Amino acid sequence: MAVSTRTARPITGRFVLVTTIAFFAVVIGANMVMVRFAIMTLPGTNVDSAYSASLAYQREIVAALQQNERDWQVQAHIDRRPDGAAAISLEVRDHAGTPLTGMNFLARLERPIDRRADRAIEVNEAGQGSYRGRVEGVPAGQWDLVIEGDAGGRRMFLSKNRILLN
Repeated sequence: MAVSTRTARPITGRFVLVTTIAFFAVVIGANMVMVRFAIMTLPGTNVDSAYSASLAYQREIVAALQQNERDWQVQAHIDRRPDGAAAISLEVRDHAGTPLTGMNFLARLERPIDRRADRAIEVNEAGQGSYRGRVEGVPAGQWDLVIEGDAGGRRMFLSKNRILLN
């Protein structure tokens, strides 16, 4: 019976070159895939210009103080329907409980982590301080409900609340 012996293959410069190139090709390829995924899923910045946002900060403080002085009662209710539509209803009263009419309200559903999924809701007056709106294609999950009300081109009310739509 003959015993076969296997001779070891010598490591040559060509083998080292090919394995080194293959190693770095795999590493660079994996990095390129990860960079591509990172860029595709990046939602962007929250504020386009930090300087402009800092200048507007004082105006926001003044507007919030004025809103607190008005002491409006705004009750919002939002439902997500089985077909994916979301309906919002607002009941707006002044500090004495009188219904506020003639206001322009805009509501937005904002995703906390991805601005690309935000949905604007057109809200129309339904009468006697009641406002209604509807938007299609709202997936279930966590949202920020932002309600803005203005009269005469001036913002009179702003509210932002975290909600969960099922």
